Amino acid sequence: MEKRYIYADYAATSPVSEAVLNEMLPYFTEQFGNPSSLYKYGRNARKAVESARERTAAVLGCEPSEIYFTSGGTESDNHALRCGAELMAAKGKRHIITTEIEHHAVLNTCEYLEKIGFDVTYLPVGESGVISPEQVKKAITDNTAVVSVMLANNETGTIQPVYEIAELCRERGVLFHTDAVQAVGNIPVTLSGNCIDMLSLSGHKLGAPKGTGVLFIRNGVKLPSLIFGGGQEKGLRSGTENVPAIVGLAKALEDSCGSIPEKSARLTAVRDMIIDGLFEKVPAVRLNGDRACRLPGNINMSFLGTEGEALLLMLDMNGISASGGSACAGGSPSHVLRALGLPPEAVQGSVRFTIGGDITAEDGRYIVDTTAQIVKRVRNMSSLWERYSRESGNSGILKYFSSII
Repeated sequence: MEKRYIYADYAATSPVSEAVLNEMLPYFTEQFGNPSSLYKYGRNARKAVESARERTAAVLGCEPSEIYFTSGGTESDNHALRCGAELMAAKGKRHIITTEIEHHAVLNTCEYLEKIGFDVTYLPVGESGVISPEQVKKAITDNTAVVSVMLANNETGTIQPVYEIAELCRERGVLFHTDAVQAVGNIPVTLSGNCIDMLSLSGHKLGAPKGTGVLFIRNGVKLPSLIFGGGQEKGLRSGTENVPAIVGLAKALEDSCGSIPEKSARLTAVRDMIIDGLFEKVPAVRLNGDRACRLPGNINMSFLGTEGEALLLMLDMNGISASGGSACAGGSPSHVLRALGLPPEAVQGSVRFTIGGDITAEDGRYIVDTTAQIVKRVRNMSSLWERYSRESGNSGILKYFSSII
């Protein structure tokens, strides 16, 4: 088989498009002014920032005054949770609700809030990885300050019913935040006519440079500041604005969100072909997360009797860039897959392919064929696989691994 080079880790990051780069370039050179300066260069930079704010708001279906530029999803999540909790604590509310499968930007912030006196409820998920609005409804109390549920999971791609959950929160006077880092640019996301109070997104997931992000804060929600200094971003996030990156983020949002119908149809077709092909060619394999209610480009599968790191290294040697889960987890076992109830054997043998760009059906077939060959090689070196082969034969292996997944 001819070796190909396929990037299949778009959930980790994405390349900056040529169109985005070209829109950014003038703000590194000719239009380099500080947006806080009063002379022409500063005024031009300020105009670019405010234009980007208007363009971003138009894509998301909200008001420009509700858009705050940040350094990325992690900062936006921290600001929403820490400052939202501070705001509601002043009203006597000190209870946070989130889920067991959130990004660590949310989970670690919740751990910090627990240390300073907040109570946090971590809602469990079932095998599908989907939280029900009813779970949230039962968990809300008169003391609940903030609920944070991600729109789409970064590891399994499962999509959560956040609009329904936001309505429940509005009825109870609870702030609702959603981490939409993986969702924006991949599925339609609108802030018009719903009850979301705060939303986080990250630019480098959708073709903007790293270090760019947005925090949407609904008008009327008066969050305290996270970063103090010169008073930029209406005092909520001080620091000289990164004008080129902000301009690039607005362009990337327009491009990625403007092509969702075509992109979704194309990626879903390749995604399903890869899933079906792996089920056909690889025994004892499991799809992690709900099959239907997932992002178009997400494929997270466990190959029993393998080591995920060995699979990833061999995939890389064969020109396929994939991951074992979150790019931010530092190689630790996936808390998301464990929350789905997977045993260590399944967690350890998991691989996440997140496809995007101009991936083709031919690329998808290469992923299937190459992965099947690699899994076979790794299993031939696996003591676990060898043990069950020796004890019960191939049919016994399949029976055993079927029982644990």
